[in-house]
Amino acid sequence: MPNYTGRGVHGQTVEIVAGRILSGEIPEGATINLAALQDELDISLTVMREALKVLSAKGLVDARQKRGTFVRPRADWNLLDADVIRWQFAGSADAALLDQLHEVRAIVEPAAARLAAARATDADLVALDAALAQMADARDDPAAAVAADLSFHRALLHAAHNEWLERMKVVMETGLAERDRLVHGAAFDDDPVPSHQAVVAAIRVRDAAAAERAMSDLLDKAAQDVAHVRKEKENR
Repeated sequence: MPNYTGRGVHGQTVEIVAGRILSGEIPEGATINLAALQDELDISLTVMREALKVLSAKGLVDARQKRGTFVRPRADWNLLDADVIRWQFAGSADAALLDQLHEVRAIVEPAAARLAAARATDADLVALDAALAQMADARDDPAAAVAADLSFHRALLHAAHNEWLERMKVVMETGLAERDRLVHGAAFDDDPVPSHQAVVAAIRVRDAAAAERAMSDLLDKAAQDVAHVRKEKENR
């Protein structure tokens, strides 16, 4: 069996089948030929069944008597599931996916920054400062830069002290990690600290409007970074 991402044969099988579904290789409504897939991947029936249980729980597949196992309509997929988000990014460089992520961030994060300005505790400010320090230390390390950015945005959502907003971190972290890998892996020099520091400065002085504005400015800059990377790729 090829060396695919995943933990063991079970994890690899989940990744392979999910990738084929999300890429459209196995389209919505299609019945999956389990016997052929089992032979192709050289896996046991038990492994195949366990993999399908995972995909079923994420809304990707279902099974019916006389019809067999089939791919459910995209409307039924759990698009907020961290794995489903990751699989979408892994299977496609679709610009629309990053654009949709930006739209969600533009709705959620400025509001979170406004709330954080009113609700952040001393511990929240320490976490935000730590993320900024981590960001400053990670300039020459793309992987560390991704981790630092995730730490910052995780701390920001927590500082809003709204359980619903904090649950958004599953979407934000997974999608943001993929966006960051694209941007931080690109060959252009940019310092992310000042734009993030402006958000923290406004939160620290309890200026909700300034915090919201700084977060919006940060997101505008993030969109510009993605546009820059896209242009660089087009010119290669």
